[in-house]
Amino acid sequence: MPFGYVSPEQQMRDKADYARKGIARGRSVVVLQYEDGILFVAPNPSRALHKISEIYDKIGFAAVGRYNEFEALRLGGIRYADINGYTYHRDDVTARGLANLYAQNLGQIFTESMKPFEVEIVVAEVGDSAEEDHIYRLTFDGSVFDESGLVAMGGQAEAVAGRLKERYRDGMPLAEALEAALFALTEPGGERSPASQLEVAVLDRNRPHRKFLRLNGPRLERLLAEGSAAAAPEAPTAPEAPTAPEAPTAPEGDIDTGSTG
Repeated sequence: MPFGYVSPEQQMRDKADYARKGIARGRSVVVLQYEDGILFVAPNPSRALHKISEIYDKIGFAAVGRYNEFEALRLGGIRYADINGYTYHRDDVTARGLANLYAQNLGQIFTESMKPFEVEIVVAEVGDSAEEDHIYRLTFDGSVFDESGLVAMGGQAEAVAGRLKERYRDGMPLAEALEAALFALTEPGGERSPASQLEVAVLDRNRPHRKFLRLNGPRLERLLAEGSAAAAPEAPTAPEAPTAPEAPTAPEGDIDTGSTG
């Protein structure tokens, strides 16, 4: 065996460990279904570098890891969607097609390059009903997972997903879904990210044509306030004070005044 030989199996393990460590260094991103579509939430103090973006009419993109790497994937997805939508029909552009494209690219990079991409991404498509929504999660090696309801990636993804499952339910209103996402993204005993350091967007099935919408400013603050108020436990009501017993009343009839006739 030549000096310095590394088996292909060990090379793949080393690449996978390298990519996982890079992804875990970032903050988590949460994607979940709500009453009217799909919600994306990410702690992000930068106003210039987005973790959440629009790909096409009803398709959104979220990512964690190295910004330059997942930004290259995002731009490639937009070019693919534009070309296919123009050449064929806009309805022919689907999240499934994009997921397959990303899986091929990530798998090829992982296998052939010395350094794998340190990224994990979600491609989500909103349908006319919740049953027609699609959420695909792709890992650094090109593996594709068809998620249902919710997904957390990056950072302490398992812990975040566990907390999210505690609050998640089907058909949640937007404010309640946002509250559940923030609960999941906040470590126990930690402080929540303020509205100015959150990146929030939705794929709203009720919007005409383009479904993607960023939530920020007063609208986001109002949703945060509504979610906090709904999640706050109701204040216990004080027990009623016992009432004093009523004084006995004299029997009805003539009253003897003690006078003589």
